[in-house]
Amino acid sequence: MNELRIAIAGAGQIGRVHQRHIAQRSDCRLVAFVDPAPATRDLGVPLYADLATMLREERPDGVILATPNALHVAGAVECLQAGVPVLVEKPVASTVESALELLHVQQRTGVAALVGHHRRHSAYLQSARALIADGQLGRLVAVNGTTLFHKPDRYFTDGPWRTQPGGGPILINLVHDIDCLRALAGDIVEVQAFASNARRGFAVEDTAAIALRFANGALGTLIVSDSAAAPNSWEQTSGEDPAFARYPGQGCYLVAGDRGTLVLPTMQLFSHAGERSWNVAMDSSVVLPEPTDPLASQLGHFCAIIRGQAEPLVTLADGALSLAATLAVAEAARSGRPVSCNLESR
Repeated sequence: MNELRIAIAGAGQIGRVHQRHIAQRSDCRLVAFVDPAPATRDLGVPLYADLATMLREERPDGVILATPNALHVAGAVECLQAGVPVLVEKPVASTVESALELLHVQQRTGVAALVGHHRRHSAYLQSARALIADGQLGRLVAVNGTTLFHKPDRYFTDGPWRTQPGGGPILINLVHDIDCLRALAGDIVEVQAFASNARRGFAVEDTAAIALRFANGALGTLIVSDSAAAPNSWEQTSGEDPAFARYPGQGCYLVAGDRGTLVLPTMQLFSHAGERSWNVAMDSSVVLPEPTDPLASQLGHFCAIIRGQAEPLVTLADGALSLAATLAVAEAARSGRPVSCNLESR
């Protein structure tokens, strides 16, 4: 099998994480970085100031876009028009309109694109999706998500822009959880939300409470706060990122159907063997999968996409839908009214 030649655009923190994962594989290698102003030039591979020059001179088999969010669409368009498959970090775009423009370019070129919602590659999430698809929960009726953590003060002093509109947990953190809930329960069609800045007093929210309506009729709630001294976020409960403290006995998502309920990522499954009644004790089991590194799994999947051996697990359309629901939350919190997540209405 020929070794794939991969380039990374963006030599910041996430770009260097991708670099480490590429170095751990035998079926691909890093051939270039693209970054006009990297923190260090000691990257171990050629460094280019712009994507166009790198694409022309290196002709990589694939590109990972780890650039700032505002540059995702322009960079992905360059790659697709050059005929090079691309992995676009999340969120796929800054606006739904630009996400749809990118989707149209991908459809015209036919070149593969994967959105980097890496939690979709988590063994916990994939096992949960299989349980739900197998009907073990029955018809879904309710979903609950908690994204509760406490960002340290230095997070805001190091990046003062995070104290201003756009810098709160809705637009920075929530897209990950929205995408996870969509993966578990299907598309979100409408949201309502309240937001508060009462704890930190910044010009942006520190806490938001959200109501979700899913296309299949299920309803959901989701609460997010970056000022809550709590262990109930995906990073803290799954243990998939060693940068975060881990609380393995805690859950952050609950998916309830008319036959059973699953808690993630503890993977506790509750169900009735006989009569379904609150007077009858439910059976309880734990269905833990073999843990994996979702970023490593995502890279392997991207390599398979480049080789034509797999279709993208998270398409540009998927990325656009998760972005639309996230932006709808921000709009609902601002306007005080329900907001549709339909792409055409955004």
